[in-house]
Amino acid sequence: MAFIPERPDTFFRVSPAELSKAQCFAVKRGEINQRLNVAFYRGEYTQFLHSLRKHYPDIRPLGSYGEIVCGPFGTTIKQGDYVADGVPLLRISNITDQGNLDIQGVVFITPGKSEELASTRVTEGDLVISQRGTLGMSAVVSSEFPAFNISANLIAIRGLSGLLSRFVQLYLSSRLGERQVSRLQSGQVHAKITTIDVASILIPNVSNQIELIHAMDTARAERKKKLADADAILASIDDVLRDALGLTPPSDDPRRVFAVRLAQPRAQGRLNSDYYHPERILALRTLSAAENLMVARLAEVVSFRRNQIKMPSKNYLSLAHVQSHTGELTDATNTASGTCFTYQANDVLFARLRPYLNKVYRAEMNGCCSTEFHVLRAKDPKLLLSDYLSSVLRSRLVLAQTVHMMTGNTHPRLTNDDVANLKIPIPGAEVQETIAAEARRLRLEARRLRTEAEAGWVAAKRWFEDQLLGAATQ
Repeated sequence: MAFIPERPDTFFRVSPAELSKAQCFAVKRGEINQRLNVAFYRGEYTQFLHSLRKHYPDIRPLGSYGEIVCGPFGTTIKQGDYVADGVPLLRISNITDQGNLDIQGVVFITPGKSEELASTRVTEGDLVISQRGTLGMSAVVSSEFPAFNISANLIAIRGLSGLLSRFVQLYLSSRLGERQVSRLQSGQVHAKITTIDVASILIPNVSNQIELIHAMDTARAERKKKLADADAILASIDDVLRDALGLTPPSDDPRRVFAVRLAQPRAQGRLNSDYYHPERILALRTLSAAENLMVARLAEVVSFRRNQIKMPSKNYLSLAHVQSHTGELTDATNTASGTCFTYQANDVLFARLRPYLNKVYRAEMNGCCSTEFHVLRAKDPKLLLSDYLSSVLRSRLVLAQTVHMMTGNTHPRLTNDDVANLKIPIPGAEVQETIAAEARRLRLEARRLRTEAEAGWVAAKRWFEDQLLGAATQ
């Protein structure tokens, strides 16, 4: 970072990259407030804050409305403090991109450890904010449990007075909040915000908070419904497959205890009890009993492409880029720096890690992907259509096999042999094309609904911002 003096009371502040573009801007010496970060003084931020203060002369920092605390140091909670049933511990992964808490995957700590960390406890109506990762993601604490503790990398806002928690959450997720978080962040390798940063975020105390919340909740509900409708459309592809093939997948079987004949593990050479789960056995029997329908091992009809490159190229796909159960791409921003597999359009990417997530994608372009994918290519494209292959690999007939074949506890995955030995039905070309055409039609309809849902939500957020500041948010 360079400091170029022009006058005794003024510095030009620019980074080396900005110097090459001659992008210099001036900051008065008295305005440098313990922050030696070029971005902190960028014109777009200072102009925005000037507009905010001009619009709300009595605007106050968030810290003046409530208590702001940080989660415990990373090593404070040790492995032995986690229990199956205790006090829930909120983590960044529990905050959704819609400002809610997802507590399905919440972990628990002992009551003793919770009491030891009482200063990090939150209850219904408090807010939690991500300190690292995706900075500034926030959610209002729900009422499923009497209290939660927060983990490292979370900041809590407790005991708000004068502001509604939901309004604060909406404000933080708008550009009015995001711009301030972006300005306040620090750290070279891993960006972060501190409790001091959060406390300094300027927020207006407007009289129409309830009306704004109601309008945004209505828009959120509309978005949620359209996304649910899109997911239902994509899920119906499995029904199309079932009806066209005349095969009924086994029903869900929650049994944890079942019996098998000793001859079965002897013949299979597998001592993994779940491998013989009735759900998997019934799926295989359904395929074996299919009349006038070819059933093949996956390795008999596809080749496993393992063309490696040492560094990722364009169109890189990680497991996070593929949505579970639908085969649609997400807006994940994951990157890679190591070896990748290349793929071509119409190849099928089949995830071997955590098969219960059911991540299968029919490539619509050339690119590269994580080595946690198998890249499958039909040996005979006339015998096996890629759209059909991706649909059947995502179906319950195949999922009933894979979820009971995985090995490993921390990172459960399918072995290469198990993937090669998956059984799939292969109807004639006409039936495959019927299934593929209907799958494409449903996918386009689902994408239309998703586009409408996101466009509606973007418009609602813009409306929220305009209600508070109008043209000053541009």
